[in-house]
Amino acid sequence: MLKEVSITIDSTQIVDGESDKTELFTVGTMEPYENGYRLHYDESGATGFEGSKVTVSVTADSVVVERTGKAISTLIIERGKKHHCHYGTEYGDFLIGVNTDEVTNNLNEQGGEVYLKYTLDINSSLMSENEMKIKVKEKI
Repeated sequence: MLKEVSITIDSTQIVDGESDKTELFTVGTMEPYENGYRLHYDESGATGFEGSKVTVSVTADSVVVERTGKAISTLIIERGKKHHCHYGTEYGDFLIGVNTDEVTNNLNEQGGEVYLKYTLDINSSLMSENEMKIKVKEKI
């Protein structure tokens, strides 16, 4: 059953020792999914991907972020594993490595939080260190 939710995504990206923090507030939906939950929301102009739709599939050990529309990408963040993922933009496509340090999932039917810590690389060269906290609240 789909529920309307408020979603806040706090992320920190460290590139060459420089830290960049962003915060995104949006409205979307949440539904039960296998052993977890699936979130859906539309990208906004603030992210640079306006016109794209995002699906975030969350289980105990992994998070899969799929973007469709103007930009197409799939990011697989799975505890203890490295994945090579397709990341497409209007400027071109990349193959990036995603090495996950931590996945903490406290989502339940009313909402909750997901915490992710991972690194991204291109051709085995470190691109960035990343932390992301996704907070979900049921809309009343």
